[in-house]
Amino acid sequence: MNSKNLRILVPLLSLLSALAVSSLIIALAGRDPLMIFQKMLHATLGTSYGFGQVIFRMTTLVLVGLAVAIPFQVRLFNIGAEGQLLMGAFAAAMTGAMLPATLPSLLAISLCTLSAMTAGACWALLAGVLKVRFGVNEVIATIMLNFIAQGITGYLLTWHFAIPSTVHTAKITDNSIIPTFDSATGWLTNSPANLSSLVTVGVALLLWILIFRSRFGYEMRAAGLQPEAARYGGINAKMHTLTSMGIGGAMAGLGAANIVLGYKHYYESGMTGGTGFTGIAVALLAGAHPLWLLLSAFFFGCLEYGGLTVNAWIPKDIFMIIEALTILLVISFSALGKRLQ
Repeated sequence: MNSKNLRILVPLLSLLSALAVSSLIIALAGRDPLMIFQKMLHATLGTSYGFGQVIFRMTTLVLVGLAVAIPFQVRLFNIGAEGQLLMGAFAAAMTGAMLPATLPSLLAISLCTLSAMTAGACWALLAGVLKVRFGVNEVIATIMLNFIAQGITGYLLTWHFAIPSTVHTAKITDNSIIPTFDSATGWLTNSPANLSSLVTVGVALLLWILIFRSRFGYEMRAAGLQPEAARYGGINAKMHTLTSMGIGGAMAGLGAANIVLGYKHYYESGMTGGTGFTGIAVALLAGAHPLWLLLSAFFFGCLEYGGLTVNAWIPKDIFMIIEALTILLVISFSALGKRLQ
């Protein structure tokens, strides 16, 4: 079996197997799996509002998935997307709250987005610097940085920037808000899906071109596959380590802009809800491929919102089990496929 067929077959088998096992779990819980999945599909894809909810979740998941997928090209495992998302969200919220209300909307949104991406990139680069300068394992560094980011944003929110009697910062100015599809086009009525979703598709395409259709991307992948050979060939592996981590962190920051500028309009405690960790699963299912991430994130977006819509019949935890099973099966089928090659 060639690697191309394996790349397509592994996620497909994983999804089907996870759905089959989850159907068994639903049946053991005393519910009809077919009825549950029908209700979920209708609520997510059968209504304009539900589809908008899926698109909104998918947008952030694509971006945090890219935060994991880009460093993975250099064989770095970025577990810090959650911390990078938190730092980006806080930066976007504070920038948006401080900007003059008279600033043109396009400029205000751009400044807030740039602030979020810079914060995410800088936070990821800390792990990159520790890796190239001191040899610190990026998994350990990014996990610890998640806790530090949580502590920093929690402290700043609680003691300095929270509105009295609330757990959130001041609202961003109106000119910093990314328009929703509903307000801009009348599509996806009342849902939080906003125009940043279009930017996300473009970013995924640009990163695919960068990684697989450019010399820079070739060098990046070479530095990941054969570091010693890459160095012998004149490729600066350390530079690619820092670059990939920086791009990954910037993507997580862009995902934060979707949440803050397009939906919440402020920073509040717990607003990311572990989305950065879900991004790891999204990236694994997509094989760290920027374009496959769009499909992977759409699937997880359906599971996340779909689980909420059928919560009256079955616990949402069932759909968390589906997510976990999918990733375990991806890893298992990938290992099996390599043995069969």
